[in-house]
Amino acid sequence: MSEPAGGPLELAREVLGGERCWIVGGAVRDELRGAPPSADLDLVTGADVGRAARALARAARGAAFPLSDEFGAWRVVGREHRWQVDLGPLRGDSIEADLALRDFTVNAMARPLRGGGLIDPLGGAADLAAGRLRLAGPQAIAADPLRALRLVRLACELGLRPDEAARAAARGGARGLEHVAGERVYLELRRVLASECPADGMRLALELGAAAAVLPELAALRGVSQSRYHHLDVLDHTLEVLECMARIEADPAAAFGAEHAPAVAALLATPLADEMTHGLALRFAALLHDIAKPQTRAVWEDGRVGFPGHDLAGGEVARTVLTRLHAAERMRAFVEALTRTHLRLGFLVREAPLAGEVLYDYLDACDRVAADVTVLSVADRLATRGEGQERSIERHLALAQAVIDDALRWQLGGRPPALVDGRRLIDALGLEPGPLVGELLAAIEREAFAGRLHTPQDALAFAARRIA
Repeated sequence: MSEPAGGPLELAREVLGGERCWIVGGAVRDELRGAPPSADLDLVTGADVGRAARALARAARGAAFPLSDEFGAWRVVGREHRWQVDLGPLRGDSIEADLALRDFTVNAMARPLRGGGLIDPLGGAADLAAGRLRLAGPQAIAADPLRALRLVRLACELGLRPDEAARAAARGGARGLEHVAGERVYLELRRVLASECPADGMRLALELGAAAAVLPELAALRGVSQSRYHHLDVLDHTLEVLECMARIEADPAAAFGAEHAPAVAALLATPLADEMTHGLALRFAALLHDIAKPQTRAVWEDGRVGFPGHDLAGGEVARTVLTRLHAAERMRAFVEALTRTHLRLGFLVREAPLAGEVLYDYLDACDRVAADVTVLSVADRLATRGEGQERSIERHLALAQAVIDDALRWQLGGRPPALVDGRRLIDALGLEPGPLVGELLAAIEREAFAGRLHTPQDALAFAARRIA
């Protein structure tokens, strides 16, 4: 079994090779798939786990700490966090007995750490070759309901088809997800959404009842009909927005043109929070952007359907969902802001090309997510293909391309530099500190962005005229 340079395998063999110790799980599975070796390794040992973890940490000049009092697992993080090893105690009296307690057969394979042949008592290699996802045992999901969601994640990540027994067990055990710690659910959801087929993954989660258990707000979107400008109900529209978001991330040029694609790609690849990039966080936003439509749906006397205020209400719901999943505050604020502002660019399509002050108002309202929400709005528009929408899509994409550079500068570089500060304004015009000063500074910034003010003298003269 090969390893990346500086990886943990050789060190683990040197330190723990004399123990009863086996490589298990993803490393064995991925070796059979021909996937590149991971910097993470799972080991099972018949020795004292804490002692083994501390010995490995000393050799690596890293850190060791317990992961779970209940299961006795430990984690060792290599120097500079370049790799990690999870060590667990051997369950049962043999490695074969331990493997029988695992989740899926493709994860129930092992190799001796010191070297040796594949240990595969449940036929995981054959299942992997056949593209089949099969439970390691009939009680696998009952033992840990999170496995109902892990089934979805492995299907997405590995392209495996769950067999009917696995599907049935997931359906039967999905309600147990309601009692699983939010951070464990969040980790699995992140990996589902990070896959090449996030929308298909969420459809499978909905089919199995896993989504209803962990994201009941999402399941509630099913059957909520929309206006004639939409060709899908809210749930299917949401999944199509997620699909479009993944396509934009894979090929930004298709939506933003070759000129803007490198900058958009760089934005989407930028780390945000919870070990996620902006691109992955935007997939969460795609999933939650219309989350408040059921409670805001309205039908007017002429039969028109609308969702007044679903953007603002949706921001609150999105924050509630991510709080329940124990997401970082930066992630909560990011998705809340995107949900609150995702309609704004669409409202401006009829005003294109935008006057300077109108563009300023858009960037000011979206502020720290100005570029991200521009990208999200494109995914949302591409997924809205009801009556007469072809021309609307073209116009929206043209507007997004026209504003994306300004949005990137605003979001990444901050607000434009002020021509004057509050103290100078107070001294020059004899004002008292208070709300009027803030209003004047905001008006000066808007006029300067529009190109009508260029110097501090211009700004002071404008303020004097405004208060006269």
